[in-house]
Amino acid sequence: MDVITNKPWTLFVLAVLGVLLLQSPLIFNPGYLSHDELQWAYYATHSPGGFFGNGLWGDIHAFQYRPLTFSLWMVLSRHLFEHPYAFHAVLVMWGAINTGLLAQLLRRAGAEFHIALLGALVFALGPYASYIHGWVGTIADLIWLSCALSIGLVAMHARRAWVIVAIVSALTTVALLSKEAAIVIPVLVLLAWWFSGRQRAWGIAMFAAGAPVAIYLALRLGSILFSKATTGSIYQWSFASIPVRWLEYQLFPVLTSRLGAGDFLQKGFGSQQIQMACVGWLLLVAALWRVGWRWVAAFVLGGAAALGPVLLLGGAANQYGYGFAAVTAGVVALAWREMPRVSRVIVAIYALFCVWHGVNIVRSTHDIGVKQSHFSPALAQAVKASTSIVRLRPEVEKDRWIYERLTFDIPGYQGVAIGGRVQLVSGDEASDYLITSQGDLKIVRTR
Repeated sequence: MDVITNKPWTLFVLAVLGVLLLQSPLIFNPGYLSHDELQWAYYATHSPGGFFGNGLWGDIHAFQYRPLTFSLWMVLSRHLFEHPYAFHAVLVMWGAINTGLLAQLLRRAGAEFHIALLGALVFALGPYASYIHGWVGTIADLIWLSCALSIGLVAMHARRAWVIVAIVSALTTVALLSKEAAIVIPVLVLLAWWFSGRQRAWGIAMFAAGAPVAIYLALRLGSILFSKATTGSIYQWSFASIPVRWLEYQLFPVLTSRLGAGDFLQKGFGSQQIQMACVGWLLLVAALWRVGWRWVAAFVLGGAAALGPVLLLGGAANQYGYGFAAVTAGVVALAWREMPRVSRVIVAIYALFCVWHGVNIVRSTHDIGVKQSHFSPALAQAVKASTSIVRLRPEVEKDRWIYERLTFDIPGYQGVAIGGRVQLVSGDEASDYLITSQGDLKIVRTR
């Protein structure tokens, strides 16, 4: 056994294989989750230019300046959209690699082999990562977390300052070209420097990451904060949002019946499930406190730093919690060695709730993909056969939100122009088709 655990690649391989096996339903998903994938599939086949010649790289003042993400998404959509298993395999494999990187980072930081592996798997199988790995629209999150985890490994392995500066600066730049969330990387490195006993390598990495972030903010801060896109949307920011957003991200992991991380605190704390989630979170913090206040500080401050500016937004979203999940799972895994038995029992139960929540999200994501694989082709044929607006009504009312997303601003599908030629009706309104529980269309009336 020691021979296996002493091999540096073994932990990485086991983590990757664990994710690929346990999240295989995400790979074998015949469809897609939302309108984003359908829109990008259309743009990919109707936009000229290759990876760098698509016009995405030059508009540095765009609200979402993510040229690396959008270029990669377009290339993947162009080649893989018609092969959803292959497309999803890319995402899940990428998530598995991030899991392997986290496991390596934890092992290097002092976690025992099996705890590093289990801690990384709890992260990967929890609700935030399960959502990320199953939705093609989260390529940006995969990229920036890959860069952040790689920076951590560079800081812990490299010995020469110029090597750290060169690699960390490059990785931070790549992350910034992928998503605005990467501006939190220097803060995460700062906390790692502090909690590691102010090791020199972490300090060098902090400044190496801080330089590109400073340049990025100098060029783009105004575009991010004051774009018209923020008005009346989830991107509308306010300092008053911070406490609610922070609490939503803390509680969501153990709200096992929820698909989304937002809106559940609008009606307060009257729900028994929310009350139990609060109790669970407090018990987890108490378990860390038994080890020492520094672990609580690392858990709270590290999690808040990973969320960073998304705490200002008007709503929470699962993809924003990806880095948060990696940091908090990592802190708990590193604290495990010093925990008394009672604390370990609390952590184990909490982890089981997180994983079960992730399982539910995997099941929901796969179910929505099945519906989409039936619905979108049928809708395209219905629109093609009609000379007027096609009116649809869901047979299962609780699925209405799924079809609202799958019909939102879709220019076309399978060569059929859709645009504004689809309407979802409700109640007793006249409809042309009934959307069945599996996403098929059943004719209600002919014209």
